[in-house]
Amino acid sequence: MRIEIDPGRCMGAGQCVLAAGAVFDQSDESGEVLLVGGDLVAPEQEEAVRDAVADCPSGALTLAG
Repeated sequence: MRIEIDPGRCMGAGQCVLAAGAVFDQSDESGEVLLVGGDLVAPEQEEAVRDAVADCPSGALTLAG
């Protein structure tokens, strides 16, 4: 599974970080979502990442494959 981010849609709400802090972080400057370890999701993080995608209020996160 791979994470895709639309940075133009990210509003910096931080729900992704709360749901999957091992995968997501936020820019100190803009609040925009950042990926901690790249766009591929480790199997043990899949459930948390699915929750993060579902909780994203702006729809900036999607999953592929």
